[in-house]
Amino acid sequence: MTATDRSLELINAAAQAAADKLAHDIIAYDVSDVLSITDAFLLASAPSDRQVKSIVDEIEERLNKDLGAKPVRREGDREARWVLLDYVDIVVHVQHSEERVFYALERLWKDCPQLELPPDAEATRGKAEEHAQAQGAGGGLDGELR
Repeated sequence: MTATDRSLELINAAAQAAADKLAHDIIAYDVSDVLSITDAFLLASAPSDRQVKSIVDEIEERLNKDLGAKPVRREGDREARWVLLDYVDIVVHVQHSEERVFYALERLWKDCPQLELPPDAEATRGKAEEHAQAQGAGGGLDGELR
């Protein structure tokens, strides 16, 4: 079994919405062969709680406005560290970067096929690492003015 056309439509719209809000490391997996409850997972992350919430709100608004889809469940909204949007056909996970590293959902689903995403979403791969390195550099002035 493979993800349905409707699932792919939802995944692509959600991935584009996440990319538009500058999400990091957007990736999607076709989990239809191993799970009977959904066709696909979309994973995205952000370096702050506020940005996680912004990404989630954009995904929810875009899927509702453009595709008439509303999540049947939304979890984790209060803390905004890991928010889950369940659309039945797909499940969207937007995580704070720290939770993304700790829980490593990619490891769980690595044997499932990755889904092709819009170019803007694909371009987000590696952004979390770039952001972490920039933060670790102390603003870029360390060692420059001696």
